[in-house]
Amino acid sequence: LGLLSPRFGSPRGGVPPVLPDGTPGYAELWRAALLPNCPRLLPAPHSAAWGSRARWVTPRGEPDLGALHRDFGDAVVPVADCAEREYNSNPKKQMPMREFLSYWQETMSQDHSSSPRPCLYLKDWHMCKEFPDYDAYSTPECFSSDWLNEYWDAVHSDDYRFVYMGPRGSWTPFHADVFRSYSWSANVCGRKLWLLYPPGQEEALRDHLGNLPYDVTAPDPWPQDAPAKKQRGQKPMEVIQEAGEIIFIPSGWHHQVHNLEDTISINHNWLNGCNIDLVWSFLQSELRAVQKEIGHCRSGMSNWAEQCQCIMKACTGINYVEFYSFMKLIAERRMEFLHESEAGEHGELTRLGNWHAAFDLMRVQEVLVALQGDSDFGLLPVDSLPKRPEQLQMDIEHVIGNMGRMP
Repeated sequence: LGLLSPRFGSPRGGVPPVLPDGTPGYAELWRAALLPNCPRLLPAPHSAAWGSRARWVTPRGEPDLGALHRDFGDAVVPVADCAEREYNSNPKKQMPMREFLSYWQETMSQDHSSSPRPCLYLKDWHMCKEFPDYDAYSTPECFSSDWLNEYWDAVHSDDYRFVYMGPRGSWTPFHADVFRSYSWSANVCGRKLWLLYPPGQEEALRDHLGNLPYDVTAPDPWPQDAPAKKQRGQKPMEVIQEAGEIIFIPSGWHHQVHNLEDTISINHNWLNGCNIDLVWSFLQSELRAVQKEIGHCRSGMSNWAEQCQCIMKACTGINYVEFYSFMKLIAERRMEFLHESEAGEHGELTRLGNWHAAFDLMRVQEVLVALQGDSDFGLLPVDSLPKRPEQLQMDIEHVIGNMGRMP
């Protein structure tokens, strides 16, 4: 099926690929997008049957604010002020959904031009977590191998499934996604402009202090820097995403997003065996940044390694030990799946079955070897872990070794 072939293409550099407009199958999308880390735009039929596209959209293709009020009016949602800057993002506050919808209705009735209120954007709303029985959508099959949400669902602490709602003119500043994960984003209604930069191109956008811009469309994002510096960056790939379409954003691609119309979108951050190595590389770079930032304190700290991990967790959302626990859970689930398959119990991981589970295990094994060889991981108290990394590695090797005897 081609899933065990090495990564082809480069996640860094080169001319950004043209986004195909076909309807790819599961294995085709892995080969064409996930493994080479290339963007993809899926056409509207992929979301045509979703409940949200039927219930949240008027016959004119606009957000149905009345329906949203009936279904979610009592919910409390995170709302960003697009006119305010807090570091390199927009600050958010909690607001009743009915209040946000009232603002949105006022903005729409005034044609978005004369409202005295700032531009507000409902974003990062964990709708699935708050309304688990609400039938808004189903994850596209080609994105169904989602280790990130599989893990967080299992430990019952969080998820990376979001709903965004905003008027024309709302936007998200320049950034790359959490953990350098993949993301997919579906327009329930409306249109978005995506400005995409392949990994590495963002380096030319940094100022003399190493900071990335807040808004890459600003006429002079770094007025204090020399013109020669500002001219080095390549222009982004520009993608217009229409209603119903689903865009795949690869690992490490910095991007900025603008709503060209009143828009509702559904977004997932996710990762799997195709990009777990890129996530591991990102975590290593995050730890190095922490070590550099507090390096002057090292001589006075008896627990230097653990303190760096605590700071990394606070800044990044995960540290090395939790990353190991994450890989352990995925590996144990895949080994259990293969054991049940051997016993004739044919549960379904994905429609690719045993070989997909084996691919996942092989990818975990590769990163697990790298993790054990990392000198910073070796300084951590791993003896208290439920299963030591070397034992997990042996378990994986045993299961993969038995694959040749599977039916």
